[in-house]
Amino acid sequence: MTPTRGEPTLRSALDDRARTPVAVIGAGPVGLVAALQLARHGVPCEIFERHQAPYPLPRAVHIDDEVMRILQAVGAADTFAARSRPALGMQLVDSRHRVLARFLRDNPLGTHGFPQANMFDQPDLEHILRDLLQKQPTACLHGNTEVLGLTLPPPGSARPVAVRVKDLDTGRVRTVRAAAVLGCDGATSLTRQAIGSRQQTLGKPQHWLVVDVRCPVPLPAWDGVHQVCDPARPATYMRVGEDRYRWEFRLPDQDIDAAMTDRTRTLQLLAPWTGAIASNQLDVVRTARYTFRAQVVDHWRRDRVFLLGDAAHLTPPFIGQGLGAGLRDAHNLSWKLASVLRGHSAESLLDTYESERRPHAIHLVRTAVLIGGAMTSAHPAARISRRAGLAVGRHTGLLSKAALATLSPPLHGGALTRRTTAAPRRGPRPGELSPQPPLHTPDGHPVRLDDLLGDGFALLTCRSLTPGQHRLAQALDARVLTVLPPGTEPTGPESTAYAVDTTNALHTWLRGGTALIRPDRVVLAAQHGNSDSFVESAQTWAKILAPAGPPVLCSGWTAGS
Repeated sequence: MTPTRGEPTLRSALDDRARTPVAVIGAGPVGLVAALQLARHGVPCEIFERHQAPYPLPRAVHIDDEVMRILQAVGAADTFAARSRPALGMQLVDSRHRVLARFLRDNPLGTHGFPQANMFDQPDLEHILRDLLQKQPTACLHGNTEVLGLTLPPPGSARPVAVRVKDLDTGRVRTVRAAAVLGCDGATSLTRQAIGSRQQTLGKPQHWLVVDVRCPVPLPAWDGVHQVCDPARPATYMRVGEDRYRWEFRLPDQDIDAAMTDRTRTLQLLAPWTGAIASNQLDVVRTARYTFRAQVVDHWRRDRVFLLGDAAHLTPPFIGQGLGAGLRDAHNLSWKLASVLRGHSAESLLDTYESERRPHAIHLVRTAVLIGGAMTSAHPAARISRRAGLAVGRHTGLLSKAALATLSPPLHGGALTRRTTAAPRRGPRPGELSPQPPLHTPDGHPVRLDDLLGDGFALLTCRSLTPGQHRLAQALDARVLTVLPPGTEPTGPESTAYAVDTTNALHTWLRGGTALIRPDRVVLAAQHGNSDSFVESAQTWAKILAPAGPPVLCSGWTAGS
């Protein structure tokens, strides 16, 4: 690694390489977050979206506290929090709507500084992200623009990707040459077709009816999520906002068709939750047929063309991780791609995107399939297991603990998540997401950890850094933050950054040691005690984080050029 990173001199590449550093295909939440993060890392991009405005009807309705940190990273968390609604918890009910078990989320904030479950209207999120994007001078959103095709260069040639686009207003067709392409273009992804990826099925598809309703008066139902564990007609109900509600029913095709064409049939399905509320108070915003699929593509990348979100994976909704998985893709890839394009890191860093994200996505999809089957399967073994599990869970409390725990595992796969033999067994470990407990500045102002760390690497420490750790921090241009236990005053030089750990949670997690945190807040390396494991672990990741050649960005690029 070089002794200091600094900011590289960007050379013009308009003639022999790419006119557009990054082309993002699709302006849903995944594409918008990817573009925002690239802009924050200094990488210009153009976003191409077939529609002029966000899709007006609700689709995704839930993200967890880990994904809220991704919105925090692009400056959207507070605005989004004001327009979303923390979920109260979940209850399982039988076919007669008798409560089998209830799991309350009593703590207003989870490990990552936000409510563990957040309900929202997707158009609200997209408007927030678009508003932020308009403030980025190096990001340009092209609405009413259809991507017609991609022409990929020879493998390993480092030549640009030709993206053929059509302006739907004027009919003009042009070709954009991009150094990298992010395919955030959904389940029918053109990008996936261009790179030759194939879907791998992890579960049987299921046909569901989705109903979204607005009602000016609260429904006479518990405000948490309801899961109907009825094998004949499983269903999910949730209150999404102050006046918004969603139902999902697994039904035969003929019943779905009937409900979509007959309002009376639709309201009959909703009756167990709507009670005596007059039908004219129930505004059915949307009924839609969904096929819930469990799929992950076999490869997520060809050179500098990448798949993100539904283009790479599809999951049933039982654990509410569909959109969250896509936003995790964007968070994982954006800083790596920026580091490579700006000449900070070797091209091999991009290999870690698929090696980290694909196993994580497979885990979430399989978990959703497993939980969905456990709650709704008509198989006799599933029925017996469901009854036994509920009985044991209520008696021991294990079921409640499992239901409220995070379903997102640590990352593994690739050099950036490898654990050395000297890695600590407790405390921060490579591949784990760092927590974000409440903090104060030394003068008493509350602050979130990620806001103190900035957009790059960071060193969290409870002690003075060793010379080797200082060198690593300089090489990665990492921000150093010293964590103080409650009641402790700063004693170092004024240039040292401090945070007071008001609950002692961060100090406890660090176990009095030091952790090196990636830009996506995942632990890269950690040390506690007196071992030299921290610096020694750099041998597993230093080469791919080191510069490998000149940057490829265009110094004179402006939005829309």
